[in-house]
Amino acid sequence: MRPSDVAKSISIEAGELLELFQWTNDSLGKVKNNREKVELIKKELADVLIYCIDMSVILGFDTEKIIYDKLEKIKQKYPPELVKKRSTKDSPANDNYWKIKKEHRMKGLS
Repeated sequence: MRPSDVAKSISIEAGELLELFQWTNDSLGKVKNNREKVELIKKELADVLIYCIDMSVILGFDTEKIIYDKLEKIKQKYPPELVKKRSTKDSPANDNYWKIKKEHRMKGLS
């Protein structure tokens, strides 16, 4: 199995997951209350996760470690106390997120 084939499969399956939301902008509650849609989401999400785990295995990665390492980087990059502020009419909650993201992009960091 080639990593490029698995990467393509991840992208294809992610596209199928995204397709379930095409032309909609449903709230979390509306999605969760739609049993048929929830079952379809589960199936597509499982496909994405399986291929992601396959990629980690064929490349010999410690899947748990790479996830925890990434979560730690995210925690440092986007401190919860800044990003999780409640939104107000004048300041949406994700303003801090986008500000930090823009600063990192300008520095060439990801």
